[in-house]
Amino acid sequence: MPAHQNPYLVPVHDLMHRPGEMRERVLEFDVPERLGESVASVKEGTPLRIDLRLEGLHDGILVTGEVDTTADGECVRCLDPVELPVEVEFQELFAYSEDEAFDFAIRDDHVDLESVVRDAVVLALPFQPVCRPDCPGLDPATGEKLEDGAVTQNREVTDPRWAALEGFRPSSTDTE
Repeated sequence: MPAHQNPYLVPVHDLMHRPGEMRERVLEFDVPERLGESVASVKEGTPLRIDLRLEGLHDGILVTGEVDTTADGECVRCLDPVELPVEVEFQELFAYSEDEAFDFAIRDDHVDLESVVRDAVVLALPFQPVCRPDCPGLDPATGEKLEDGAVTQNREVTDPRWAALEGFRPSSTDTE
């Protein structure tokens, strides 16, 4: 993605090599690419807001952020669609030099927050989202959605693969 189209790029020229300087910025844009590949994910085009605090240090710029967005998915119990608010914080040091001691570096007077935001958001997504904590789910026999307070009936279900063997059961008249 060209630099001018990457909404995660934040210019930091005014903070570079100025320890003690601090700036606050807000980034708001639609997610250019889906975040997450699980049952819940932030779909492309979903609004995303990042409240940033950028602090100049001796060896780089400390970036602290709070991300707000919405994830879509489906309830793992009843399969209804769910919309989940995502609020997650991150903090990373972007170093002036590309050194093995630091995970991120400042490039062309910019910090690129894409991988930091992606990691923070994806790790905050629920592994098994539910529409509500007490969702009754689906009836195991019929596969239909259970109503609130419904109790699954215990009925003996015969596996159709064994149906052909039903004729081989001994009857009560067999004495041998």
